[in-house]
Amino acid sequence: MRADIVVVGGGIGGTMAALSAAKMGKTVILTEETDWIGGQLTSQAVPPDEHPWIEEFGCTDTYRQFRNRVRQYYKDHYPVQDKARTDQRFNPGSAWVSRIAHEPKVAKRVLEDMLQPFLSNGQITLLYSYRPVAVEVEEDRITHVTVARGDERKQLVGNYVLDATECGDLLPLAKAEYRIGAESKEMTGEPHALDEYRPGDVQSFTYVFALEYDPDGDYTIEKPDMYAHWRAYQADFLEHLQLSWDIPDADTGKSKRFRMFNDEGDLGLWEYRRIIDPSHFKEGFFKGDLSLINWPQNDYWEGTIIDVTEDEKEKRLYQSKQLSLSVLYWLQTEAPRDDGGGGYPGLKLRPDVVGTDDGFAKYPYIRESRRIEALETVVEQDINVEYSEYNGVRIRENSVGIGAYRIDLHPTTETNRLFYARSYPFEIPLGSLIPVRIKNLIPACKNIGCTHLTNGCMRVHPVEWNVGESAGALAAFAMEEEKTLHDIYHSSRLTRSFQGKLEQLGIGLHWPEVGEL
Repeated sequence: MRADIVVVGGGIGGTMAALSAAKMGKTVILTEETDWIGGQLTSQAVPPDEHPWIEEFGCTDTYRQFRNRVRQYYKDHYPVQDKARTDQRFNPGSAWVSRIAHEPKVAKRVLEDMLQPFLSNGQITLLYSYRPVAVEVEEDRITHVTVARGDERKQLVGNYVLDATECGDLLPLAKAEYRIGAESKEMTGEPHALDEYRPGDVQSFTYVFALEYDPDGDYTIEKPDMYAHWRAYQADFLEHLQLSWDIPDADTGKSKRFRMFNDEGDLGLWEYRRIIDPSHFKEGFFKGDLSLINWPQNDYWEGTIIDVTEDEKEKRLYQSKQLSLSVLYWLQTEAPRDDGGGGYPGLKLRPDVVGTDDGFAKYPYIRESRRIEALETVVEQDINVEYSEYNGVRIRENSVGIGAYRIDLHPTTETNRLFYARSYPFEIPLGSLIPVRIKNLIPACKNIGCTHLTNGCMRVHPVEWNVGESAGALAAFAMEEEKTLHDIYHSSRLTRSFQGKLEQLGIGLHWPEVGEL
């Protein structure tokens, strides 16, 4: 199969890369390992993590359209209350971690609608349930990518190949230079880098699941096989059991106690990523709240699934699912209640919300990917308020987009480090999308030129969206100009011309005056 551009991975970055390339007149083959596009928003079941200015500015036009379309979808198709219908900042779940917490299937519908015109005219060909298994490279150019669905194989050929897989899976297949895990101070010069390189020290991942709450019901599941293990588990770096209302506070390094539900100003974990608040809808339409369980309690840090054997990967995925099941069983049977009792048996697993039989998201929530060695690497000193030399946002003359989030590392798999730091918003340099060697490979999600530390603010939804859009546009622009990626990077004229294309697509390049996060 041939197209101008091949995008491998249909998560947020890959979907947007395909869309921007198609808008610029190119044909695209887009593959996705699951049967849903959308990655974090859909198949991983994680509501948007965003910066505090997101309602006014600080994202691409298409990301703004996505958020508006999500809200409008509820208003058009659900029996929402009048107050919600007129609320320009309607938050379907009234979540406190996300300003627009919503169902994965609604995000899926909106994303499919955004692609549909280009699926209809044939510019985008979408292949579901295919994963990359081989890459052929000649003279530092990828000649084709082989993807597989069961025993079926397809060879994909394009002028440019974009790696938008959740774990940067094309990078080892193409023998591209990349890093994984925690770099050393010698490698990056970062104040909080480790003393030695630890490629196995990767952020924890999470198997998310959806719950409904019916206070009068009893939906207790069978005791999970590993429940005894996880019920007694206490990591060396924690002051508390894994299954408890105590969670690590990255700011202080101490434990912080939460509760199940919000009460008189005390935040509850149930509302943390709640995606349906029944009070927004016609009375009785929803029997109970819906919430996505992506809590510190089900972060899995016992080992990475990247650059390990298939057997080791499957073992860790199984253990992660068992951890999530154990969290559910603990919540149903033992979790301390405010009234002095234990357990909430009315918590009901809702597999239909995430589109699976077992109730888990189709794919684990991946916080950290392999990262390509690029012409430019964003480091801690560019972003961390305490160590930045720029007295605010570092202005990039070759910016291809913007992002903002605090540097936020969940416990890692070897050193178990949590890291949370105040940060300035940032601008994404063109060079972070350009590999040091392979000529027609472009990273299109969390696998750009960043570090273990700066990945902690690059991994969130609007940033990955922006990276994907810009990566797709870069491939299309290079074809239009008949120039290499390195040519564009080293020419201020070509860089400015490319930035003009990005602005036409609605991609902002610089921040206004804003403070720190």
